[in-house]
Amino acid sequence: MTHVEGDTPVSLPFSIIRAIMPDHDPSRHHVPDPEPRLPAIPDPARVTSIIDDAQALAAAHALASLVAPGAVERDRARRLPWDELDRWSESGLGAITVPREYGGSDVSYATLAEVFVILCAADPAFGQIPQNHFGVLGVLREVGSDAQKRRFYGEVLAGRRLGNAGPERRSSGAATILQGTTRLRATPGGLRLSGRRFYSTGALFAHRLPARALDDEGRSVQVWAPRDAPGVRVIDDWNAIGQRTTASGSVLFDDVRIDPEDVLPIWQLAEQPGLFGPTSQLIQAAIDQGIAQAALADTLAFVRERARPWIDSGLEHATDDPYVIADVGRLHIDLHAAHEVLREAGETLDAVSRGPVDAQASARASVAVAEAKILTTRIALEASEKLFELAGSASTRAAHGLDRHWRNARTHTLHDPVRWKLHLLGNYHLNGALPARHSWN
Repeated sequence: MTHVEGDTPVSLPFSIIRAIMPDHDPSRHHVPDPEPRLPAIPDPARVTSIIDDAQALAAAHALASLVAPGAVERDRARRLPWDELDRWSESGLGAITVPREYGGSDVSYATLAEVFVILCAADPAFGQIPQNHFGVLGVLREVGSDAQKRRFYGEVLAGRRLGNAGPERRSSGAATILQGTTRLRATPGGLRLSGRRFYSTGALFAHRLPARALDDEGRSVQVWAPRDAPGVRVIDDWNAIGQRTTASGSVLFDDVRIDPEDVLPIWQLAEQPGLFGPTSQLIQAAIDQGIAQAALADTLAFVRERARPWIDSGLEHATDDPYVIADVGRLHIDLHAAHEVLREAGETLDAVSRGPVDAQASARASVAVAEAKILTTRIALEASEKLFELAGSASTRAAHGLDRHWRNARTHTLHDPVRWKLHLLGNYHLNGALPARHSWN
């Protein structure tokens, strides 16, 4: 399989090893806190400064090797990855998209996607948690002021994590994802934020909670509320069948005082072409690719080590079954194809970002990422379901935890419907229609 250049494990500088894996004992059992706690503030002295793409990929491999051994237990016990996320902060990976002029490494989009593939192959729930961190950094890049960029990028370079107070549940006031009742109001006591959000992946573990709201003029704004601000409450009420430890539950804002400098004018994103939507979707596709890779790897291991041949085959080993062999070959083709199209999508974003991002360029990026998202969705579902057919009934035993692959794939691939990705592609190629600009395109 062809990978992004530099994505194979390499020798790590001691500073990265020390930052990612200090005093780690994978055998320790962690019990979730009965009440959500505030995230610890990272020590900037322990946060690695990643300087280039190769170092980012190396750090991702090192972190993946740390989180993979506990993935089954975390899923089974729903143990939230607090300690692992502290290692994520210290790894420096949170700052890899910060522009160089603000002190970051500004890695390629292809590398960003591969970082998520690596982490999500190890544990897709853990790997999904930073998705909104990079999504809101993309918004900051496009509509933030220089002062906002210096302040927020500085926090990220120091290891702070960004969550997301996500869309609202469907109601009479929030019929679609882009609608909502959350409001930022000017009062005699300053700006105040009130509302209830859901699907807030990463919010429980974050130091800031960017949230969409409407201001007094009816414009969409993004409010970067501090996690510890009075009136902010994060509720760990996420109980989906998969991605169980993303803590993608509710965030409540109760008359929260907001600094005007913590407000981004995201209404401008609908008026100007950009890459914030394709960037978000590229990450979503990479998460599904990681799930698929993990599912196929576990399939091969189980067939080799535990599966028995069918009684009518006359074979001694399941690995000699020609039907199993053919299915494994087909899965590898589909996995390879999805990975390559994902890589090409990242490279398309890289090419677009180097020139003026006009409406046509933004559309090309959305189309490229839509193609990748379709293929990674399909292989994540196919590989995680085919696992049981090829590995046999023993693979369904709860002790193995292999059902997590399908549960994770089915849950995450519902993030946005593939049928509308197909519509986007067909409408673009047939009718020249440019995709709508939002976080799901």
